[in-house]
Amino acid sequence: MADENQNHEEPVIRDKRRIDPETGEVRQPDPDAEGAPAQGAPEATGDEATDAAASVASEDDVDELTVDDILNAANAEVQEPSDEHLADLKRITAEYANYRKRTEANREVERERAVGAAVAVLLPVLDDLDRAEKHGDLEGDAPFATIAAKLRGSVEKLGLTAFGEIGEAFDPQRHEAIFQQPADDVEIDTVADVVETGYTLGGTLLRAAKVVVKTPL
Repeated sequence: MADENQNHEEPVIRDKRRIDPETGEVRQPDPDAEGAPAQGAPEATGDEATDAAASVASEDDVDELTVDDILNAANAEVQEPSDEHLADLKRITAEYANYRKRTEANREVERERAVGAAVAVLLPVLDDLDRAEKHGDLEGDAPFATIAAKLRGSVEKLGLTAFGEIGEAFDPQRHEAIFQQPADDVEIDTVADVVETGYTLGGTLLRAAKVVVKTPL
């Protein structure tokens, strides 16, 4: 009995699965293998055969996909943006345009505020020049007249504008009435005299003009 067990040959089991379970690669056909399934090895079912074929097809498809294909697809998406991308682009463009407008407007306001603060200290000097001009001290080519002209020209270059003229309509937004006198030669409130000139800098009112107003009877 012992001799029979020692002489008995072990059965040979051949694995005929097309996909190697360890490497995942497709096995090459073994010319020595028999057509019949190996003894003890389970025959591949229909699902297993289908999965193996699909795996091979997927690998073939990946091999055929090149870098150029991916770049071409990306370029096509950029050249032909979707409606959603166009809507986002328009929204971002509009937001940026509004941001620029707000920034430029704020910058202009800050500039006028800074220049106005510097020019405001010169307004009393300009008032003295106006009084001197009314008294005839700025006539001719006198040195004082030349200095007055240069100072007025310098502040005008900064954007300072004087207003307040006799005969113009009274505007409570720009004029400050210090005295009113009834008159029959006017139909609306009219500036009769300018006591102190008003000034604006750009769109900013630095000081209202102090005036005497004629009112209709």
